[in-house]
Amino acid sequence: MTAMLKRGVRIVAATHNEGKVRELTELLAPFGVNCVSAASLGLPEPDETGASFAENAAIKAEAAARASGMIALADDSGLEVAALSGAPGIHSARWGGGDRDFGLAMERVHRELEARGASDARANFTSALALAAPEGRARIFEGKIFGTLTWPPRGSRGFGYDPIFLPDGHTETFGEIAPELKNELSHRMRAFEKLMAATYVNG
Repeated sequence: MTAMLKRGVRIVAATHNEGKVRELTELLAPFGVNCVSAASLGLPEPDETGASFAENAAIKAEAAARASGMIALADDSGLEVAALSGAPGIHSARWGGGDRDFGLAMERVHRELEARGASDARANFTSALALAAPEGRARIFEGKIFGTLTWPPRGSRGFGYDPIFLPDGHTETFGEIAPELKNELSHRMRAFEKLMAATYVNG
């Protein structure tokens, strides 16, 4: 069964990250698609055993869809730093420790770059969105945005590594820019546009 989206449908945002729930809800609202979080339904977080963003997004979407009996949308995303050979990558949240403290995670990125004497500040965010029906396999859509890292962190908007990421062509970090602008630019929006083009039924 292939999951499709249309106005008035209610789906599960298959994440316990409230920042991601908020962004997914904001992205879907203009299309009349309603989001409820996995946490609010008491759904457990599955083990993310995949080797890529796409695999982990599929694991989360398929688990939430089966458990809830609803269409589920999952995001797996993270920061990839060129001078760290793509780390933290799929381990982006884990770099913040058991409490997923992104203040600690950003400090670790800075510390490891300093330890390597790295002058290359290039980085990108990658987002993989997975849409799954209760019966069937998830469909995956990926997006990226490129930029550079800055230190110290700037801004209190956004979440995760946003305060140290400066998107190409902009002078403000993702932690400083207005949420509306971030949504237009972000890796998640780029993946979302592909997803809606393929799965949204208008009418």
